[in-house]
Amino acid sequence: MLVGLWLITGGAAAGLFGSLLGLGGGVLIVPLLTLVFNLPLLTAVGVSLVCVIVTSGASAGVFLERHVANLRLGMTLELFTATGALLGGLVAFLLPEKALEILFSGLLIYTSITMLRRGRAAGGPEEETVVDEEVPGEDQFFDASLSGPTYRVKRVPAGALGSVGAGVVSALLGIGGGIVKVPVMHLVMGVPLRVATATSNLMMGITASAGAIIYLSRGLIDPFVTAPTALGVFVGASIGSRVAHRIDVRILRALFVAILLYTAFQMLLRAFS
Repeated sequence: MLVGLWLITGGAAAGLFGSLLGLGGGVLIVPLLTLVFNLPLLTAVGVSLVCVIVTSGASAGVFLERHVANLRLGMTLELFTATGALLGGLVAFLLPEKALEILFSGLLIYTSITMLRRGRAAGGPEEETVVDEEVPGEDQFFDASLSGPTYRVKRVPAGALGSVGAGVVSALLGIGGGIVKVPVMHLVMGVPLRVATATSNLMMGITASAGAIIYLSRGLIDPFVTAPTALGVFVGASIGSRVAHRIDVRILRALFVAILLYTAFQMLLRAFS
């Protein structure tokens, strides 16, 4: 009973941060299950993928209702992300785990530094409604749903390639792929950070489902761990999706960088332990 309560509490915290930052909560769930509850890594990844689906379901509707998530962009990129998730699920049991963790830690640290530099260059809260100048061949998407200035999505092919990588990472590490998708949409495609996190929440349920199918077929999703954790995630994600619009984008950026660095540290610890 006590273990179940701790799983619900941990899931709620993961769902809250996952919904606010568009990460799915896996960056907290996987370390929680492996380091605190001593679950095998692959079992923790399988449970995390199910929780990511719950996070997406609890928060995506709210973001769509408020016209923050870019539905057209999300569904286009999800074609590539789901493909990557299927590939990641198939090779998850073949690649050296230590090498993946070291490479992924490097990716997280690089992304953290890039996000910090972008934040200093922006210099204020108005960054979230940037108007990019019109460039020929970069007008595939145009979202006028935000109040105030609109934005133009650019470099769609590069975003599609990054989405494939996000899907692979999602299935390998059970993190929903948002930790890659949000920086790709924000830094590469020019999407405002708040819109990127909302669109990531919309996408990650499909991404996680593609990867979870592989883990379910191998019997690596424990229902006794998944049920209480997913319950907590649902509560946390429901709260996060309703308060996200009240949080300053600079605070979201700081939280995102902190989560990235924390995850990188945990990956390095696991790789060299």
